[in-house]
Amino acid sequence: MTPFSQQNPYPSQRSATYARDGMVAASQPLAAQAGRDMLARGGNAVDAAIATAAALTVVEPTCNGIGGDAFALVWMRDDSGHGQLHGLNASGVAPASLTREAVLGEGHEKMPLYGWTPVTVPGAPSAWAALSERFGRLDFSELLAPAIRLAREGFPVSPVISELWQRAEARFRPAFTQASTQAWFDTFTPHGRAPQPGELFRSEAHARTLESLAQTRCESFYRGELAEKIDAFSRETGGYLRAGDLAAHRAEWVEPISTNYRGVDVWEIPPNGQGLVALMGLNIMSGYDDLHGRDDASVLHRQCEAMKLAYTDGHRFIAHAEYMRTPVAALLSQEYAATRRNLIGEQALDPFPGEPEAGGTVYLATADGEGNMVSFIQSNFHGFGSGVVVPETGIALHNRGHGFTLDPDHDNTLVPGKRPFHTIIPGFLTRQGEALGPFGVMGGFMQPQGHMQVVMNLLDFHLNPQAALDAPRWQWMGGRRIGIEHGYPAHLVREMAARGHDMELAFDPTGFGRGQIIIRDPRTGVLCGGTEPRTDSAIAVL
Repeated sequence: MTPFSQQNPYPSQRSATYARDGMVAASQPLAAQAGRDMLARGGNAVDAAIATAAALTVVEPTCNGIGGDAFALVWMRDDSGHGQLHGLNASGVAPASLTREAVLGEGHEKMPLYGWTPVTVPGAPSAWAALSERFGRLDFSELLAPAIRLAREGFPVSPVISELWQRAEARFRPAFTQASTQAWFDTFTPHGRAPQPGELFRSEAHARTLESLAQTRCESFYRGELAEKIDAFSRETGGYLRAGDLAAHRAEWVEPISTNYRGVDVWEIPPNGQGLVALMGLNIMSGYDDLHGRDDASVLHRQCEAMKLAYTDGHRFIAHAEYMRTPVAALLSQEYAATRRNLIGEQALDPFPGEPEAGGTVYLATADGEGNMVSFIQSNFHGFGSGVVVPETGIALHNRGHGFTLDPDHDNTLVPGKRPFHTIIPGFLTRQGEALGPFGVMGGFMQPQGHMQVVMNLLDFHLNPQAALDAPRWQWMGGRRIGIEHGYPAHLVREMAARGHDMELAFDPTGFGRGQIIIRDPRTGVLCGGTEPRTDSAIAVL
């Protein structure tokens, strides 16, 4: 059926989901249903993705919002049946007045996490509008209707989201003392606390903002009433973001980047996103033909070492593309991958960047019955984001500027009008020019690590999409530290420790990312989906 095995060695988890006419995989059931409803109304995969994304800003505010950024990979077929992959970068830039000197003048030695300083121009609404304009089929206002209804009438908060909400409140109570962050409590704890599982949560302000976006195709956010409210609140509370910064923003269509792994092309959005890290890690692993299984210590050791080296390079070289002094092609070359692979021995190493030749997030996947597919991701970055909420709008602004460095010699140093290093990355798989489908694993710096593990689960270990997500994960945490989920066998943890890794057994699944996968069988058109067991995920089918 699918290009991958149907075996699932994790029987305690759910089975893969199959459908023919459409599928939406998302981290929250109500959002997945919103996308599925668009397919039922005659919409395509793009319409479903926009509706799901808008609904997620309501039902999963712990990870994303209207004031966040977004990226997308879109596979669309033309009238002749030919398909093509398109990339969309809807991340925003640093405001014109946000300079390195200004941040240092505030007394910061690095970019802060909360308040106005890390707020860059939000791009998520522009992503919705750009996708709809180019590829959508339904009226834009129809796409946002489910999200508006959920915000106005209320929705029962799902269990994992409730837990994340409560954790955020516990952090924010002592941390948010500025005038700019007080509206967070009014918006997200209207009863003086975070909502419990199953408790109804409503936000009339969020509903009104979504209505404004629906009526103006998101123009009001960048060049209208919402932009004016953001500008006024920024001026009032010491922010850098201005109406002019918002008006200058445009989502950008980009050429995706890829590498071939085991005969399958793995696609990512080019920098400023960190998808390049996943591709570099896979390039290193592609030189090994003796991968005997997931529970082999030599395999896990090589995976961790490859990711260390790829991530160290990513942190050194990835920035807004126009500011990168090292070309992407050099970092993706097989020759460079070989030099990095040659550093991997039997013992854990302390990673360092190489010398190539110069020259809080939600993820969703959608597919329709015509062969169109979307890999979409949007984020407020760190949980709810900066903590800055524009009063009476429901707009929680992200803190993506935290990704800048203040090192003046680094490619990723803060410069007005520049995009920061970005963690959110949608993925896509093709083989011999035919789409296999979208995949993604959200979760900050776990994302490229999750991408590499999911791709290897599919292609090296022949797991189906659900089993590929069910499988226990590991995470490089810096230096020789490796976090590992409790599902790995104890002997493997001991063997890794003997190789010099500092192993940290983790029982909290929320730190290991949350993913979705849809794979389409090119022969039959049958869709096979997997959804994340570590959160309240769901797959809705047509």
